[in-house]
Amino acid sequence: MPSGETSLFALAREPRLRPVVRASVTLGVAVGVFAISFGVGAVSAGGSTLQACAMSLLVFTGASQFSAVSVIAAGGSTGSALGGALLLSARNGVYGLAMSRHLDGPLVNRLVAAQLTIDESTEMALAQDDEPARRAAFWITGLSVFVFWNLGTLIGALIGNAINPETFGLDAAFPAAFVAMLWPHLRTSRGRIAAALGAIVCLSLIPFVPVGVPILCASLAVLVGVPVPAVDKRVPA
Repeated sequence: MPSGETSLFALAREPRLRPVVRASVTLGVAVGVFAISFGVGAVSAGGSTLQACAMSLLVFTGASQFSAVSVIAAGGSTGSALGGALLLSARNGVYGLAMSRHLDGPLVNRLVAAQLTIDESTEMALAQDDEPARRAAFWITGLSVFVFWNLGTLIGALIGNAINPETFGLDAAFPAAFVAMLWPHLRTSRGRIAAALGAIVCLSLIPFVPVGVPILCASLAVLVGVPVPAVDKRVPA
């Protein structure tokens, strides 16, 4: 984490960065509430409290965790679950490239930063206008989400062990979570086309291939959202 005069605590105490701190911690709390559904779903899919907590602690990428446990819950193979999770987590590598120029320090700092490089921390950081605010937003958001995500997972797993999730409709947590993650992308035409193509591919393959494979094949629809480089049509002089 940041050290010296630009330590995390020093950045957090600066008056001009207080709105960033509040927004980062608030986001962490909100994500933690969302993690409760993961904990409940993981246990209802056959996992133990320890397994659910270990996954959140070590994997720490919500979409990949939801994907993997959803496939296992539906009877899919470990390979299918891992494949879908890896596809979803690949975006974190792109986030790492975007944030590498803004995060410095010793190796241990970079290793911790790599674990905290997720959607929320990257978006909060890149939304800031200067480097101190960017670093503060990254670290505070990342740490807040990490703490509350793991706490929410533990609470959800304990709830899932104490009750029958189907009784309270909590078995629908995973589908609802994916709809929530997908919804913002439906605002664009590319997003709607990609969603429609993915649904068509998935539904077409369900009768013919093992559980989990249709989801992997449907992920090819994301290529619709890849921008095509503009071609310069001007004739050279």
